[in-house]
Amino acid sequence: MARRVRAIFLSDIHLGTRGCQAERLLDFLRDHEAEYLFLVGDIVDFWVMNRGIQWSAAQNTVVQKLLRRARHGEQIFLIPGNHDEALREYLDMNFGGIQVVDEYIHAAADGRRYLLIHGDEFDQVTRHHRWVALLGDIAYNGLVRINAWLSWLRRRLNRPGYWSLAGYAKRKVKTAVSFIFDFEDSVIRAARERGVDGVICGHIHSATIREADGITYLNCGDWVDSCTAIVEHLDGSMELIHHSAPAQLPLFQAVIAPSREPQGTFPEQAPAALLDSHHLNHSAKLL
Repeated sequence: MARRVRAIFLSDIHLGTRGCQAERLLDFLRDHEAEYLFLVGDIVDFWVMNRGIQWSAAQNTVVQKLLRRARHGEQIFLIPGNHDEALREYLDMNFGGIQVVDEYIHAAADGRRYLLIHGDEFDQVTRHHRWVALLGDIAYNGLVRINAWLSWLRRRLNRPGYWSLAGYAKRKVKTAVSFIFDFEDSVIRAARERGVDGVICGHIHSATIREADGITYLNCGDWVDSCTAIVEHLDGSMELIHHSAPAQLPLFQAVIAPSREPQGTFPEQAPAALLDSHHLNHSAKLL
């Protein structure tokens, strides 16, 4: 039976790539029903699709499931990230019930207010050294592909648990350059300046919930490597979920967070426009 929550926050799904773990995302969505669903950037990866589209049947099912949930009354908002920044041309539009917004203030059931952003505007590499970001993206995707082979080998050797080569490398690099690019502190500082209680973002593929000087920082993680999501419970508390493979039990890590009632509606647009191959190729060239 599906677990009822008030809101779901997902980021960095990277549809259109080989690394997208669409099957595990579908398993998570089957297990969770919500009143609100927020897609916090990098949902479709136009960067990688510009080099070659890897669109599986499961990824197509993800899109269909999101549209179906929107038709059945779930309020879905999409905040574009840097990998799907072409969608920023369609802000305040509605695609099959999915509303595209630049950012959002979500008021949780407990009254706490959260700023929802993807977070790429606080990444100095992405903003000012795009070629480095592109090179890093290619390297990361390579590590994810190698990790798939390592995971297969570990299963054959009956080694328990999941170990991520991409996550390990990313943590090492992040530690080495944290004194230059302190992403999390920059995001927290921006949330404090906006007068909100917390911030929910993605971008760096590092899922966490932590408190910093009265601000709750929540990062959704990703659905390429860690397969994580943030959910808001009916009482307004927040939880970071590490969703294991379907054959295993999900692991949970508790914490707190807030929301705000959606305001306004946007004109209806044909949902197929987002998936039309000609449109995708055109959007990718805009990057």
